[in-house]
Amino acid sequence: MEPFPLDPTGHDIHGEGALLRERGAVTPVELPGGVVAWSANRVDVLRRLFGDPRVSKDPHRHWPAWREGRVDEEWPLHMWISVHTMFTAYGENHRRLRSLVSKAFTPRRTQSLRPAITRIADDLLDELDAGPDVADLRTKYAYPLPIEVVCRLLDLPDDTRPGLRQAVDVIFDTTATPAESAANQRHIYEILDDLVAGRRRDPGDDLISDLVAARDEDDGRLTESELVDTLLLFVAAGHETTVNLLDHAIAALLTHPDQLALVRSGERHWRDVTEETLRWQAPVTNVPLRYAVEDIDLGDVVIRRGDAILPAYAAAGRDPDLHGPTADSFDITRPDKTHIAFGHGVHYCLGAPLAHLQAEIALPALFERFPDLALAVPPDDLRPVRSFISNGHQALPARLRPA
Repeated sequence: MEPFPLDPTGHDIHGEGALLRERGAVTPVELPGGVVAWSANRVDVLRRLFGDPRVSKDPHRHWPAWREGRVDEEWPLHMWISVHTMFTAYGENHRRLRSLVSKAFTPRRTQSLRPAITRIADDLLDELDAGPDVADLRTKYAYPLPIEVVCRLLDLPDDTRPGLRQAVDVIFDTTATPAESAANQRHIYEILDDLVAGRRRDPGDDLISDLVAARDEDDGRLTESELVDTLLLFVAAGHETTVNLLDHAIAALLTHPDQLALVRSGERHWRDVTEETLRWQAPVTNVPLRYAVEDIDLGDVVIRRGDAILPAYAAAGRDPDLHGPTADSFDITRPDKTHIAFGHGVHYCLGAPLAHLQAEIALPALFERFPDLALAVPPDDLRPVRSFISNGHQALPARLRPA
């Protein structure tokens, strides 16, 4: 079967996901630069692969195309592969790197952020309340809230935040040219290197300082590249999923007034909104990449040793074999909201409880502050971000009060 070329613009990710499922639970796809990978697009198959020790996330050890230079630094998705973090680690290396940051996401520490998140949400709502009646809720609410949470976790200086935000946006933009991607990579590492140097001079009570100490006090626990790349992972992955979760949850409720009425009446919980949004609009469409350590026989398909695997989270969330003929519908009363939006197994997202907490606070706060909230444009006018990785809107214009 010829590889299916993924649309780098992400123009119709769910139409594309349906085509992938029709081709099979695991099917070859073509990424930018002619790179071929196996798209896995069913929840059961993804869980099987994610729990299989023969599946790695380390291209330096298990992707021959990377090791042999057939995929190089000119590849637009280079930064998704080249970083040295728990995101691209395998086995003992993954356990070592994950253990260094897991203490930042314990249930107690996550819940301790509730007052701060509530204040951030209230401040953003105050700004919306004081502004014009029509506002872009992605730019003014869904985007800045998780960014501010991550910035406080890392204690990022104010002057570094705009540059980091812009750089992260380029990382997720799969239409970026090799030159744009390379320039962005240089820019973001300049910012991160300066941050690390600053914490070495003046450490504080924050995650960056903790990682710097782990690097400097015990050289075997963390390399310099792992330190810097872990900061990049926190900044990038630490907000993008939550931004898109909030964005799509707001859009879903504004385009499904019957569902909004259910949660406002108390018949359904805001947690139902979050889980159904994660299933219906996975915040990350596809996540590059994993690799077969050995041949993996899936029945209809054999993934050969060294082959790349692209988990298709958005396609899996709408699998009709799992969710029936209404898989494409947003329904918070759905008994089974099974999704894989935060991964599965040893690489399950550490920040998932924090993302849930932010949604639990931000969504009811918004709809309580603005009970007449409505989209300011027809739903068909909402445009997706230019990416087959990130799943969100370019803008979410909403009318805060009746015209």
